[in-house]
Amino acid sequence: MTITFPTGIVNGTPPEMATAIIAITARGARLGKVLTESLPGSALHVSNRYVEQGGEGCQTFHSTDLRSLITSLWHGVDGFILIMATGIVVRMIAPLLHSKERDPAVVVMDEAGTFAIPLLSGHLGGANRLARQCGEITGALPVITTATDTNNLPSFDMLAQESGLVIDDIGQIKHLNRLLLDHHPIALIDPDNLLFKQLHGHDTISRHDTCAEARVSGARGFILVTNRQETIPELPGEVLILRPANLVLGIGCNRGTPAREIEEFVTGHLREQSLSLKSVCSIATITAKGDEPGLLEFAQQCGVPLRCFTSEQLNRVVCPSPPSPYVLTAVGATGVAEPAALLASEGGYLLLCKVKSANVTLAIAQCPGE
Repeated sequence: MTITFPTGIVNGTPPEMATAIIAITARGARLGKVLTESLPGSALHVSNRYVEQGGEGCQTFHSTDLRSLITSLWHGVDGFILIMATGIVVRMIAPLLHSKERDPAVVVMDEAGTFAIPLLSGHLGGANRLARQCGEITGALPVITTATDTNNLPSFDMLAQESGLVIDDIGQIKHLNRLLLDHHPIALIDPDNLLFKQLHGHDTISRHDTCAEARVSGARGFILVTNRQETIPELPGEVLILRPANLVLGIGCNRGTPAREIEEFVTGHLREQSLSLKSVCSIATITAKGDEPGLLEFAQQCGVPLRCFTSEQLNRVVCPSPPSPYVLTAVGATGVAEPAALLASEGGYLLLCKVKSANVTLAIAQCPGE
């Protein structure tokens, strides 16, 4: 059994965007209807004057409530297609903007369907992709303005997303993208080749196994792909750290253990092991703990799925720690943290064998490399 929680767009592009399409004119409502019929996960909202043009299933709003409609939907959808003037959209969304990793995609279309303009979150939010979809459906011209796209270059935020890598500091993206645009040398420290295959062939990017090797490469920027949290040697340029989502937390806990206690125990041991919480891809436990409120809350805070295994599945796994008579009596398994971590890692290996506090048991496994 797997209980999943939304991870956000930084941790990977959802195959189907929840998209709000909003139109304020009759012609726009007809265009919105066409888009809704071809975009899975989309919902059409039209001014109540044009419900007939919006068709069956469209939702209506009063024309004076446009701002409140956008505000109410802002945190509940992945993207917007707003069929109206760009100036209206800018004024409506300006107070809602937070950051490029959290804001939804915003595409503006004119009611004639001539242009599709990705106005916000072009890369991470998927607005560029959404604008291209609008073009494919309606014949509109996608007006892409992000510099890497217009120069036919990869953008590191999109490459990270497509490779399942988590951006450690989103602020560094603009520096590395600028270096790429200006054709300055960039060193990629990627010992497991998690990103290099997408960058192979770009003559300004060199691959290295270690920071020491990259330091003497003459690079102006550095990309480090690692789940390690240890102090990074000083590098002579901008540094972007990308986290592979390849760590599994195997967790057992006593009934009623609060999420805060689980979090403190886990983060303390991740720190001791020099491992990043951003590299955690799942939490694993026994089925009997699948409804434990503290564990569910902690998994949701991390934005990762909680994977549950039966005692029979756990008992088939060979683990380094001896069987626990207490756990066997309580839940019918000889152990929880280690076998659950190993099962969820799907062929991985333990980085941290079982450690215990009064209420929490933890083991950490790393998934196998590609």
